[in-house]
Amino acid sequence: MLQSFNTPNRRDRAAYHLPVMPLEVCKYLITDENGLYVDCTFGGGGHSSLLLQKFPNIKIIAFDWDADSQNEFKERENIFNGRLTFVRDNFKNIKSALSNIGVGSVSGILADVGVSSKQFDDETRGFSFNSSVLDMRMDLRNALTAKEVVNSYGQEELADIFYKYGEEYRSKQIASAIVERRKRGIITSARELHDIIRNVKKSEGKINPATKVFQALRIFVNSELENLETLLSCAPSALNKGARIVIVSFHSLEDRIVKNNFKQNALNGVYNIVAKKVIAAGYEEIKQNPRARSAKIRAAEKIYE
Repeated sequence: MLQSFNTPNRRDRAAYHLPVMPLEVCKYLITDENGLYVDCTFGGGGHSSLLLQKFPNIKIIAFDWDADSQNEFKERENIFNGRLTFVRDNFKNIKSALSNIGVGSVSGILADVGVSSKQFDDETRGFSFNSSVLDMRMDLRNALTAKEVVNSYGQEELADIFYKYGEEYRSKQIASAIVERRKRGIITSARELHDIIRNVKKSEGKINPATKVFQALRIFVNSELENLETLLSCAPSALNKGARIVIVSFHSLEDRIVKNNFKQNALNGVYNIVAKKVIAAGYEEIKQNPRARSAKIRAAEKIYE
């Protein structure tokens, strides 16, 4: 049985360490059981812990730009006897960051590009609908916040962000309502933004009407799609021949980028697409971890030296 990071007095943090589709990640990522791998999104260490325990001879270089993840690493960096290295950096800088520590290429790259449960649940980060702040930065060293976007961007700019990054069909009406509300003062909390959106857009089933706008703001503030595109463009030169790249995504915008990149690289003779169809979480996993319901895996293998 795989050891868990969770202890009885830390049950509230269990979801932070729970890796999505663990069996599928192991199956599609590991081709060299003595290899060096990159976990681009360390988070709470769930995937890295799983892989290091299941494959006792591999090593992992873990990337994350969130200080909370660095703290998680520090708490347990000695568990794996030097087999786990942490780099606090955006995974878009994978090539330069690996070069800085003397690594040219690796046996595989994993990226779980969803927001961690801890980031969602921590109200001081401003990701949740009920948060008293409006931040949404994954890396607090970055200057741009959701508060600045909501309070200073023009109506047309806001509508474009909501539509492009959230596929929100009522983007114009919501942007108009935000600009109208700003006439009475600064919007300071995610909770207030949530209420503005709910006054424009009613609930549709179980999905909160503010979901797409919050997604759009988070993606825009953190340049998530651009970072993913940069990682995918750098990945072939960071992989050994026969090494694999596995991407776990959580919405259609991310998945489309990954699908198109893998397809183009396959046509160019760079990759062999390992999983011909997108892989989704099974019923039992979703029952135990509801946040896995939207997760999708795509995997490709580098086929040239």
